[in-house]
Parts: sequence; structure tokens; C-alpha cells
Amino acid sequence: MSQQLIISVGREFGSIGHEIAEKLAEHYNLPLYDHNLLDELVEANKLENVDVDELKELEEDKNNFVFYRTVKGHTNSPAHNIAHMQFDFMKKKAEEGESFVIVGRCSEQMLKEYDGLISIFILEDMKDKVNRIMKYYDLPEKKAEKLVKYKNKKRKNYHNTYCEGKWGDSRNYDVCINCSRLGMDEAIRFLVNYIDIRRGEIE
Repeated sequence: MSQQLIISVGREFGSIGHEIAEKLAEHYNLPLYDHNLLDELVEANKLENVDVDELKELEEDKNNFVFYRTVKGHTNSPAHNIAHMQFDFMKKKAEEGESFVIVGRCSEQMLKEYDGLISIFILEDMKDKVNRIMKYYDLPEKKAEKLVKYKNKKRKNYHNTYCEGKWGDSRNYDVCINCSRLGMDEAIRFLVNYIDIRRGEIE
């Protein structure tokens, strides 16, 4: 495998996907791109008078073709333009040979041409996702479950707008892991072992 290592982490809302991405980035001493990606993008492109918080509100939105249209490859959809700015940003990082961990953003599809890519999808049982969201947002159970379903539907729609493969379909990832079965520590050990084998560091 190439010396370059790109770890793509897709995840369900309410799962520990982001936390696992953080642990993998720490273990391999790699930069992590997730919520900070738009900040990096704005800084890299020297975009002035841009409200990053407003951009984040549009992140992972699906195009609404009732209100936006595309003419000769150009669109007036802010969500579409933000998505492609992020795709271009991570492709540029990959083309420059950088190793990194990237959370979501269709990265398993957008970076599939790179030999150093390892794609992971993190899921959990509904009860565990709901319990985590209840605690994190201080919500009652029914509202937490409704939020989990809404957010995951939104992620699915966003992903499937830009990718051939379907969001969460195991055939589109190297590893899919239900962390309700293993927990954080064992999931990290499992993934590190898999990544090291793929990199040829374990005989």
C-alpha cells in the first residue's frame, strides 16, 4: 500500500463515529477534518466576509431542485457549491500526498482512486444512539429518537445526491462496524489492527 494514509469515516448521527475518527487521528498522528473543514477551506482560499457558521448551516443539505437550477454545469444552489468546495479541498490534500482522517463528506467515494484510502462506516443500535443524543442535547427519548432519524435521513439524502454507492451500504466501505457490539476501546483496537495489516506493518 502507498505510504499515504487517508482514513475516511462515515457515521450515523448519534453514533461514536466522530470520537473514533478523533482516536484514529491521534493514534496515527494525522490531521482530522470534520467540523473544522469549512474553517480550513475559508482560510486556504482567503475568502473574506464569509460567515462560516452560515456555511455550516448549509452543510450536508441536499439540493432542492424546486428552488435551484443548473445551467451548463453551474448552479445557484449554495448547498451544492459548498459540497463541491469541500470535495475539491480534500481532493487537493490527497493529490498533494497528505495523509489525514476525514469524517463524512462522501470521502469514501470522492477519494476512492487513492491507494492509501481506507474507508470505514460506524453504526450503532438505535437505543444507544438515542441514549447518547438524550444526554448530549438534554432531550426526552421521543424527541431524541426523532432527531436521530431526521439527521440520518438528511445525511443519507446528501450522500446519495453526490455518490453512486448508497450511504451505509457495506459494499461501499472497507469496514462497517456496529460499535454497540464492541464499544469504543475494542472498536479502536479492531480498526487499528485492520489498518496496520492493510498498510503492511503486521506480517
